[in-house]
Amino acid sequence: METPNKHHHQQTLFRNSELLFALCSGLALGIGYILATLTSASAGVNLFCFLTAYFFGGFFTAKDAIKTIAKGGFEIDFLMLAAAIGAAFLGKWAEGALLLFLFSLGHALEHYAMGKAKKSIEALTDLAPPTALLIRANNKELEVPIEDLQIGDTILIKPNSKIPADGLVVKGESAVNQAPITGESMPVDKSPIEDPKKDYLKQANIEAKNRVFAGTINGNKALEVKVIKKSQDSTIARLIQLVNDAESQKSPTQLLTDRFQRYFVPAVLLLVCLLCFAFLIVDETFKESFYRAMSVLVAASPCALAISTPSAVLSGVARAAKGGVLIKGGRPLEDLGALQAVAFDKTGTLTEGKPVLVNTVILNDTKVSDFYEIVIAMEQQSDHPVAQAIVKGLREKSAIYPTTNATEVQSISGRGLSGMVKGSKILIGNKALFSEDKNGLPEEYKEQVEKLEGEGQTVMLVKKDEQFLGIISVRDKTREGAREMLLALGKLGIKRMIMLTGDNQSVADAVAEEIGITDPLGDLMPEDKVRSIKELIKTEGKVAMVGDGVNDAPAMVKSTVGIAMGAAGSDVALETADIALMADRLESLPFAIGLSRKTKKIIKQNLWISLGVVALLIPLTIFEIASIGPAIMAHEGSTLIVVFNALRLLVYKRNNNGE
Repeated sequence: METPNKHHHQQTLFRNSELLFALCSGLALGIGYILATLTSASAGVNLFCFLTAYFFGGFFTAKDAIKTIAKGGFEIDFLMLAAAIGAAFLGKWAEGALLLFLFSLGHALEHYAMGKAKKSIEALTDLAPPTALLIRANNKELEVPIEDLQIGDTILIKPNSKIPADGLVVKGESAVNQAPITGESMPVDKSPIEDPKKDYLKQANIEAKNRVFAGTINGNKALEVKVIKKSQDSTIARLIQLVNDAESQKSPTQLLTDRFQRYFVPAVLLLVCLLCFAFLIVDETFKESFYRAMSVLVAASPCALAISTPSAVLSGVARAAKGGVLIKGGRPLEDLGALQAVAFDKTGTLTEGKPVLVNTVILNDTKVSDFYEIVIAMEQQSDHPVAQAIVKGLREKSAIYPTTNATEVQSISGRGLSGMVKGSKILIGNKALFSEDKNGLPEEYKEQVEKLEGEGQTVMLVKKDEQFLGIISVRDKTREGAREMLLALGKLGIKRMIMLTGDNQSVADAVAEEIGITDPLGDLMPEDKVRSIKELIKTEGKVAMVGDGVNDAPAMVKSTVGIAMGAAGSDVALETADIALMADRLESLPFAIGLSRKTKKIIKQNLWISLGVVALLIPLTIFEIASIGPAIMAHEGSTLIVVFNALRLLVYKRNNNGE
């Protein structure tokens, strides 16, 4: 059985010492067995081989048992060690060595598969820069550690640099990439607050265009920001605390294992001690009572039980890796099969996280070539991601390149662009830009724009002098295979598929309708995602969170199973996640869930087999119907059955129903 002890041993001799010790134990056992059965080697040589097997097989088992006893507890590790010692007392060295070898090998392989400890906190703290440029009273810049920043300080954010603190923009306009924190697919235009001297600390609803977060990335223009939170209270700091809180909580499976071992091991030891003194009650010698007690100890030592879960888990983990899914141990593999709901981040998970041109609507009999030429001439002078997506999309539609450049191009913060092309004034922007115009936005165009916005698109109109030439819209492209993956999850019995995103609700609704999400939830910050996961766990029992960004990390660790997109996932998401989908293959998720369900079935079968053997052998040895020899043979047989049953997972294939 999988023990609750994490077994994070200090591997000072070599990198995977526990696995190598287990293999050395098996080698020594094999040599001793061959010498004892096939050659005429002396008993001393055989004994040396078995003692060597005992040392390597029992080293880490004894180490863990001593630690646990020092804390006043008992585990299966101790029972296995006691059983091996009991077998040695009875001269059954080979059997005792086999018990230790199987037990140590199972745990060593499991720990090897789980890999190194997570480094999520370190990855999170690397998001924010260590220093900031503080603007002094004499307008001089001073580089200071972010820990020294005080509320009310003004800092300079250079173009294309990380923002070191949460604050309000007091000077400058720029587009800020907030994806690392909020998961928003599009950069957000930032502009100064109306009154920099006003106290905004107690104001709950600060407009998004005025606020910046530590760890986000500034665009191509400088900003001056007034600090409104100290470094320990920033959004990044909150993320770190959320990850810490979630990682400190034990899983239900771990708690259940703790409870089982807390009662099972002492009960067996008490029974064995009582049986040692059976000669005081029944007519037999102390030697006979001791032999019976040792037989019961060997019979009760759960060799097959100890290997039943790790062997199935390891086979499942190996099969998953072959299928492009990295699973970090047994708990997530088991929990994955019990899911009733799966929550997804949108940007970078269900979508590609890059804006693409989706619509061009030509108005007023404008020539297509003229429209393309004007828009490309204007947008190519902007490095905004939306402008780049428009230029790329239009050039793919047509080979037209502008023969003249746009002049006097200016950015209108949060609205669009203005400029001159061939002597005509050109405006490209959202409906807010034209709603402010003296002639307003014609109702028919407004309806078209709002219809496209309702489909989750970012929409801009193009106007030449007094005439509207057309409408352009871009959208974050949905990931290929996302819809098919969600359909497969539905066939697996996943009832709810939830999307959590920092984008507005209309964008969330549009994406959900396109790919088949059942519950789209928009306008969420990282703490909102965590709150949503908590609520889902209350209603659904077990919930997985699939994401790729830092803003997903707290929700991932709070969920039953955290799943990260592989190559696209941030370091913190991958370190925090229990499962990583390699090469961003969403279609691997139904495969992983089906494999998990098969693994759970095999684990249950193995537990019934191993517990059944123990339950049968204990009374048989107590009443001397079976001796230590048949007990060991039964254990060996059940262990082989359990292992071979688990190995069936290596050839697992998902059928049409997903299982």
